[in-house]
Amino acid sequence: MELQNFEKKNRAIAEAFRKLKAEHPERIKERLRFSWSNWGFGLESFETSCARLERAGIRYIELHGNHYGPDLGYDPKNVRRIMDHHGLQVSGICGMFSADNDLSSNRPIQRQAAIDYIKREADFTAEVGGTYMLICPAAVGRPNKYDDSEIDRSLDSLSRVADVFTKNGVRGAIEPIRAAETSIVHTFSEATAYIHALNHPGVQHINGDVYHMLVGESHIPQTIFEAGSMLTNLHMADTNRCALGDGSLDLDHIIMALYLIGYNQDGCFVTPEPLGPGGDPYPAQHAKTDPAILDKLVFDSVTYFRSREETIRSL
Repeated sequence: MELQNFEKKNRAIAEAFRKLKAEHPERIKERLRFSWSNWGFGLESFETSCARLERAGIRYIELHGNHYGPDLGYDPKNVRRIMDHHGLQVSGICGMFSADNDLSSNRPIQRQAAIDYIKREADFTAEVGGTYMLICPAAVGRPNKYDDSEIDRSLDSLSRVADVFTKNGVRGAIEPIRAAETSIVHTFSEATAYIHALNHPGVQHINGDVYHMLVGESHIPQTIFEAGSMLTNLHMADTNRCALGDGSLDLDHIIMALYLIGYNQDGCFVTPEPLGPGGDPYPAQHAKTDPAILDKLVFDSVTYFRSREETIRSL
């Protein structure tokens, strides 16, 4: 029976990986850097979250970008103290863009709020040692367009603040998000076009998200391979947006594609972000959580990912 199209693409990825391992075995010696996005941990303390990640053997954490005003958000000294105690490093910051701080808004006050927010978060990213900050070109939770000028306004807004990334040595990373959650930039190709249109050295990377890619991309491993060095962080959840291994995600070929692009290096992270399905994921950050459920979520995900990674590396 003839292979289906996605199976042919899977075969091509697998053959390329085996060739890489045979010809350059040194390129798969180092494992992928596994981080965790903490904004799905809801209202629990930062200390509790870091202790959980330490128990799970995770060395990196992506912080929820909670500096919504000059008097709000994490205190850098406290963050560093707690992370040092638990042997953690910040991978990057998950920028949070809603209708209140929307780069693409037709209300200037909301665009200015987004510009000010990026300034605060980029400074904070550098202060705690993060390497990237995730940027959403439009509000998350608003899938309907204001008008046909959203891209233009978004680019104009970001161009006014993009120097903060080069100043801080932080990678600005555009995240494409599925059309059910935001109005523009839904795919890697659209994110690439946005980056090229912005044409700024501080914003040259993509923050991928496998959950969104399941809708927007025809073949996730091939999309990763084509993105190459533009990819700096990859959010992950299974097909039900829950723990890795709970759904039907083809994790093996994703791992192969990541090794093919040399993703097992400094500044590149795999970051689970299981939140549960829905058009507006932001309520997760305000939830009262069950520590036992979160423990299982983290341990199941890291155990499954590392198991599949070792299986692939041993092919």
